[in-house]
Amino acid sequence: MSGVSIRNVSKHYGDVEVIRDLSVEVIPGEFLVFVGPSGCGKSTLLRMIAGLEGFQSGEISIGGRVVNGLHPSERDIAMVFQDYALYPQMTVRGNMGFGLKMRKYPAEEIARRVQDAAGILQIEGLLERRPRELSGGQRQRVAMGRAIVRNPKVFLFDEPLSNLDAKLRVDMRSEIKALHQRLKTTSVYVTHDQVEAMTMADRIVVLNGGRIEQVGTPLELYHQPQTRFVAGFLGAPAMNFLPVDVQGDVLHLPGGASMRRDGMRQGASELGVRPERIRVVDSESAAHLRGNVGVIEPLGADTLVTVDCAGHKVVARLPGDSMPKTGDTILLALEPESMILFDPATGRR
Repeated sequence: MSGVSIRNVSKHYGDVEVIRDLSVEVIPGEFLVFVGPSGCGKSTLLRMIAGLEGFQSGEISIGGRVVNGLHPSERDIAMVFQDYALYPQMTVRGNMGFGLKMRKYPAEEIARRVQDAAGILQIEGLLERRPRELSGGQRQRVAMGRAIVRNPKVFLFDEPLSNLDAKLRVDMRSEIKALHQRLKTTSVYVTHDQVEAMTMADRIVVLNGGRIEQVGTPLELYHQPQTRFVAGFLGAPAMNFLPVDVQGDVLHLPGGASMRRDGMRQGASELGVRPERIRVVDSESAAHLRGNVGVIEPLGADTLVTVDCAGHKVVARLPGDSMPKTGDTILLALEPESMILFDPATGRR
């Protein structure tokens, strides 16, 4: 297994800097996901690893070998694209084996590898079809099969599920994760979908404006975000944020509520709390937020309730049988141990 090392890499187009002195180590055999909003530089970074984009400074290594000057074909990587990039005139068998054919592999070896990959992906019955005869999910399996037959050092995935419908995306997420657990090939995956990142990754790299905000396991980033950006980007629905004022050991919340907590930075802060860490209570207390119910979203097992608390929107994830009415006044209790304070000026925790 081979790792990928990205050291102090910078990339710009004219005066626009898209990657800023970025460094990250991809551990051999892991599934690393780059996630972030559109324009954060994640696809550019993946293309730089593949050799499809150059960069102005820094160094990229694959399996301990610096690849800065190497052609994509010399890097021993396989890439799965968003738009599948299949040859329409070829059969599935031809598409999957084309790369090996161009590298002058023996016909018997190509046939064996294609058959093995088709078995892994359960597409043996599609080998004589052409791309136009396949569904979106089947085309994506073919694209992955074309990568698998290469037996590369590293798989690169560039938002491969973006063109699929919602249910198929969920199915393919599980298939790609199961595939990685079976092959154990180092994989770098790019997506703007934080749910994909959370469910698939061994580790996540959160990018923002060409810089790394935080690196960690999905649960580390979810429960211990180090910046307001990470806290707000990961989680569905997103973390709630409220302006608060700290005086001594008292945290003053909007609407006059307050609670005691030790070890806080004094002055204005921004409080973050996850929707599932909020519950509805019956008895009024100085620590409880009072608000009016706005939008109610039943999800079956859960119900999302949006509450207006002194002009601030708070979303609570309640049990599925909790059905307050729009306009009701309710009391909300926040779990003190789950609350996170952020510096309003820097966004740092």
